[in-house]
Amino acid sequence: MAATRPDPLAFLSTELDALKRQGLYRTLRVLEGEQKPEATFDHHSVVNLSSNNYLGLTTHPHLRERALAAIRDFGVGSGSVRTIAGTMAVHMELERRLAVFKKTEAVVVFQSGFTANAGTVSAVLSKDDVVISDELNHASIIDGSRLSRAAIKVFPHKDVDAARAIARGLPASQRKLLITDGVFSMDGDLGALPGLCQVAEEFGCIMMVDDAHASGVFGTNGRGTIDHFGVHGRVDIQVGTLSKAIGVLGGYVAGTRALVDFLYHRARPFLFSTSHPPAVAAACIAAIDVLEQEPGIIDRLWENTRFFKAGLSRLGFNTGMSESPITPVIVGDGALAMKLSDRLFAEGVFAQGIAFPTVARDKARVRTIVTATHTWAELQFALDAFQRVGRELGIT
Repeated sequence: MAATRPDPLAFLSTELDALKRQGLYRTLRVLEGEQKPEATFDHHSVVNLSSNNYLGLTTHPHLRERALAAIRDFGVGSGSVRTIAGTMAVHMELERRLAVFKKTEAVVVFQSGFTANAGTVSAVLSKDDVVISDELNHASIIDGSRLSRAAIKVFPHKDVDAARAIARGLPASQRKLLITDGVFSMDGDLGALPGLCQVAEEFGCIMMVDDAHASGVFGTNGRGTIDHFGVHGRVDIQVGTLSKAIGVLGGYVAGTRALVDFLYHRARPFLFSTSHPPAVAAACIAAIDVLEQEPGIIDRLWENTRFFKAGLSRLGFNTGMSESPITPVIVGDGALAMKLSDRLFAEGVFAQGIAFPTVARDKARVRTIVTATHTWAELQFALDAFQRVGRELGIT
């Protein structure tokens, strides 16, 4: 009889036990039904403040109809990567529509926002180059920078002078990528785009903006922070998402025709991942239609955002530097943030707790996201729950 083999992954159980002792262990909340402002998770009806579905487009009739028509016409899958047999006319139409929408020469669509960032940074840079990155940039930017093997220079959050000092200290001949989020996903504040664009122009940097949480939220018809700040033509690489306000799935990179053609040839996620099902691409095109034809939906998003932020402020919660529909309720301690999240869920409000390593150890919070489709009654219900639980836990 063979000896029992020791479990080589036993250390993982030890790590999980440590998370449980710290009050940081989480189970996945399971959504039952549609992604709506009032939804059912784990058999519990809650006001949903944890979804990136900013405009409610995941259930918009126009998107549903276009997706179903694409399934009937083209099937449920594409059958290949884009560079072999997986490029369909609907993929090319989506890229064309996005390029017009973003006011750039061309766009390439990726399977996710994460792969758009990581695949682009790792493709355009090499070990001889330098990334100049905001300290709070998204994990996909960090991973792409590491994959590129370029040197990584980090500047304090939104500190344009520090970014300038880094750029000034690098050889003029060295390729430099200066990169920032347009909207920072954990704090909801905006990147310092005008100042960073000036730094990029002063020192010949490639300027890149990850606009995932700004797409469909900021700018004319939701064109993003480049439009919001009026820096068209000054940002070389724009990354957006199709998975948040657009309501479907994927990411994209907008820029010059040369950039997109290069990524067709060198971006590894594009080269080695099957393309989007036709229904996904068709629904994304339908979302662009909605953004162009129903701008009032973005106005409703901001009306709800102002209402909810004002309520949290009156209750005495620390909402940090938020300038967007992302409003963190910062409590500091990780275990307390998770307790706040759990108690809110029991009171009928889903606001996910977030702690280290997603945020700094002393910056744990629950993150709330308001959508255009929330009613003020739903938001007031959530505020009342925050008031009760905040007092109970000694937060306010």
